[in-house]
Amino acid sequence: MKKNLSRSNLALVHDYLKEYGGAERVLLALHEIWPEAPIYTIYWKKNSPAGKAFAGAKIIQSWFGYLPFCDKLISPLRFLIPLIWRSFDFSKYDLVISSASWAMTKGFVSEKTKEICYCHTPPRYLYGYETSKNWQKNLMIRVYALIVNHFMRQYDFRRAQKVTFFVANSREVQKRIKKFYRRESMVINPPIENLKLKSKNLKLNVKFQNYFLTGGRLEKSKNFDLIIGAFNELGWSLKIYGRGSQEKYLRQIAGKNIEFLGWISEEEKWRFLTECKAFICAAADEDFGITPVEAQAAGRPVIAFRGGGYLETVVEGKTGEFFDKLTIEDIVETLRNFKPEKYKPEDCRKQAGKFDKANFAKKIKNFVKKVV
Repeated sequence: MKKNLSRSNLALVHDYLKEYGGAERVLLALHEIWPEAPIYTIYWKKNSPAGKAFAGAKIIQSWFGYLPFCDKLISPLRFLIPLIWRSFDFSKYDLVISSASWAMTKGFVSEKTKEICYCHTPPRYLYGYETSKNWQKNLMIRVYALIVNHFMRQYDFRRAQKVTFFVANSREVQKRIKKFYRRESMVINPPIENLKLKSKNLKLNVKFQNYFLTGGRLEKSKNFDLIIGAFNELGWSLKIYGRGSQEKYLRQIAGKNIEFLGWISEEEKWRFLTECKAFICAAADEDFGITPVEAQAAGRPVIAFRGGGYLETVVEGKTGEFFDKLTIEDIVETLRNFKPEKYKPEDCRKQAGKFDKANFAKKIKNFVKKVV
C-alpha cells in the first residue's frame, strides 16, 4: 500500500545552508513539494542567501552548526563529518531524500527507512575534479588533505552502498556514480523557473545589446580568467555578475571593457540575460550547470566549453556553440566566428523548457511513488 508522505515520515537532508546555488535550488524545489518535511543539515547560516531562502522551513542543524565559525571549520575538520551525520536519528522516517555533493550527504537508511539520494556530484575534492579552492598549492595542506581524503573516500563509498536509490542531476554525474560508487542511477535534471521571466514582466523578444555576459560563483574551477583573457584580447564588452574567492584576482586582470556587477537581484540577472549577445561558461567538468539553462530560458544563446553537463543542455548550432579547448585562443576564435543573430529566442526557450520546475516536480513525485 502506497503511503501518504508527510512531515511525520519524510525528511530532507542537505550538506549545509549558506550559499544559494544549483544544489539549493533543488532543495527548495523538494521543500516546495513536501513543505512539512524537516530539513536536516550540518549548519544553517540564517542571514546567508540560502538561510533566507529557507526562512520558513523547519531546519534541524547538527551540533557542529552551533560552533563559532562552523562554516570556516567544516573544510579543515571534514574528518568529523561521519560523527556529524551519525548524531542524527532518521529511524522514525519512512523516506529520506538526501541532496548530496560536498559533505558525503548520503547513507542514512535504517531497517525500515528508504533513501533517495539526489546526487549533484560525488565530492569533487575526493575524486580528482577541480574545486573552488586551490588547496594543493600549500604543501602542508596538500599532505594533510591527501591523508584525510583517503579515509574519506572509503567512508563515502561505504555510505553510497547504503543508499536505496540514486538520482543523478545529469548523465555526466550518472557516469561518476557508476564509476566511483558502482551504483546505477536515474537522471532527473535540476529545475529552472521559466515562469520567473513572466513574473518579472520582462520582454523576451528584446533586441540584444552590445555585450556578452557571464557569472555565478567566481571560483577557480569556473575558469573566468580564461574568459576575461579572451575579452581582453578582443576588447569587446563583457559583464560579470556574482562574487567569490577569485573576484579580487579577476578584477586585477580585467581590462576596462569588462564590468563587474557584483551580487545582483534575480530581476536584474534576468534583465541582463535577456539583453546580452550570449552567455559564456567555461568550467572544465561542470556537473550540470544551471546558468546556461537560465540564459536559454531568457531566449539567449550560450557559448560553452565542450564538456560536462553543458553537452546536455546546449544544442550546438541551434541554442549555442562550443569551444573545444580551455585556452584563451580557442575562446577568442569561437567568439570571432559567433553570429548572435543566427539564434532564435524561441528555440532557446524551448530547449530550456525541458528543465522547467514543473517537469522536475512531476518526475520526482512519480519516482517517489514508485519506490515507497
